[in-house]
Amino acid sequence: MLKKVKKNIFIALAAAAIIYLGLSIYADYNAVLESFKNFDWRFLPLLITLPFLNYFFRFLKWHYYLSIINIKISRKDSFAIFLSGLIMSVTPGKMGELLKSYLVKQVTGEPIGKTAPVIFAERITDMISLVLIGLVGAWLFDFGKEIVLGTGIFFLLIVVIISKKNFSMKIISLLLKVKFAGKYAEPIRNAYESSYNLLRPAPLYLMTLLSLVAWFFECLGLYIVLTVFDLGINLGYASFMYAFATIAGAITMLPGGLGVTEGSLTYLIIRVGGEKNLAVAATFLVRVVTLWFAVLVGAVSVFLYQKRFGEITMNQEKFQEK
Repeated sequence: MLKKVKKNIFIALAAAAIIYLGLSIYADYNAVLESFKNFDWRFLPLLITLPFLNYFFRFLKWHYYLSIINIKISRKDSFAIFLSGLIMSVTPGKMGELLKSYLVKQVTGEPIGKTAPVIFAERITDMISLVLIGLVGAWLFDFGKEIVLGTGIFFLLIVVIISKKNFSMKIISLLLKVKFAGKYAEPIRNAYESSYNLLRPAPLYLMTLLSLVAWFFECLGLYIVLTVFDLGINLGYASFMYAFATIAGAITMLPGGLGVTEGSLTYLIIRVGGEKNLAVAATFLVRVVTLWFAVLVGAVSVFLYQKRFGEITMNQEKFQEK
């Protein structure tokens, strides 16, 4: 399993290298290097700390969701599993974080179908919080309204459908008539029950608020980078840029939003008068301390997890267990 993960990470790194090289050539490679030389690297510890604060608040959400569906697990083990899931940040839509459900099963014995909806609920509340940040910016700065609003409506519809239990059960009943799906009737029903409980109004509002706090730290990281580069961009626009670029990358379902997120950030910086070389340098730095730092933290956490619980050996069949 981990061999496949390593292979995917190396592929993503190769793709990122090509993208970053292309952006550097577009902005004048030498000018981009000069921008890095002029950056005040004393801010790097702070830029690394902010993503950790993001992880901490998102962990609180993860652990709270586990408690809602009655998963008995220590905070220490829960935190180890959450951080291990970060290694999957470069999977499409972060859905590779289903790894966390397998690890919970390994530690607690709880079925994967019961905990997999937690990853789904995490993504829902993450996207809703980013949409809220993005909507404010889209109207204030008159850019990207259709994309942000459309994304918000899509996720709102998902929440509404799940909240209508009778309607959802009818859809599930129709789905279970399909021979292949029928074999997994119990896991499907369990997954829906978990989703229904996780996305009730009170947990939804509370966890969306927690997500807003979590993602603000990464928006703040972008703002600090832009400020150190003396680009004169305020916190409001920096927050909008980060939210919009993350949404744009997520809806493409590309691993880590590669290419789209970088292109969006670079364009939005240039749009308000930022020089190309500074825009590319800022984008590169932000992605290193957010996306790639998350992968590094995840890799270290997986290593430590295996030291405690043994080798992770996962296959497709195990994801189909009840």
